[in-house]
Amino acid sequence: MLSSAIVWDPSKGIDLGFYVIRYYSLMYLVAFTLGWYIIKKIYKRENIADEKLDPLFIYTVLATLIGARLGHVLFYQTELIWEDPLSIFLPARFVPEFEFTGFQGLASHGAAIGIIIAMYFYSKKILKKSILWILDRIVIPVAIGGVFIRIGNFINSEIIGKPTGTDYGVIFKQLGETFPRHPAQLYEAACYVVVFLILWFVYWKTEKRNNLGFIFGLFLVLLWTVRFFVEFVKEAQVGERATWVLNTGQWLSIPFILIGLFLIFRSLKSTKPQENV
Repeated sequence: MLSSAIVWDPSKGIDLGFYVIRYYSLMYLVAFTLGWYIIKKIYKRENIADEKLDPLFIYTVLATLIGARLGHVLFYQTELIWEDPLSIFLPARFVPEFEFTGFQGLASHGAAIGIIIAMYFYSKKILKKSILWILDRIVIPVAIGGVFIRIGNFINSEIIGKPTGTDYGVIFKQLGETFPRHPAQLYEAACYVVVFLILWFVYWKTEKRNNLGFIFGLFLVLLWTVRFFVEFVKEAQVGERATWVLNTGQWLSIPFILIGLFLIFRSLKSTKPQENV
């Protein structure tokens, strides 16, 4: 055994005897709960009525889970559409035989698209403000939420990094391995903490929050740039695409980064009050 490597072999949840509460699910619970408190603090500052918070929470949770699941299927596991369509939305596998799996396979790119779509309808039906106004604010709790999701991935020994080629790293014993890998999940989680702190500072300490689309654009640039570079030390999620110049996650990150840059420059040039945009 390599003494300088960390052997990672945790339980995946709290066993109640009749049911196992998975730590991954608890990480989602922490992410959504913390996000709710953060956005509540923001709404209080903006003098937004409390009754508009509950719909926002529902829109965000559903958009995140549905978008992340559909994104995984469309971007990484399209064969499920014709091989095992029921498993797309149900916490079980039906082919080749039935197995309860819990909800697995969630893609952050799909979650991002889902949240953007959901915020469009929320802004029109509930908030009565520009979609960019709510996106500028919702990305702050989303950024910190991403930290806990990646910690959940680490607990599950999934979305693993490439072998380090040295005596340092993490040995994912649950995968039956004896060599160290990059803890890519933790790299990403640490970077998301920095992204959150930057967004938090910009919103609370600067006037850039009044530039419609600036914080959302900054979020897109920062978060997906992190994702782009961390992918270099990740194992490809789709093996047959591993020979491409960039992997699927990197190709999907580039449009988000470009859109973010566009929104930042556009917001800096705009002189219109945010309510009228």
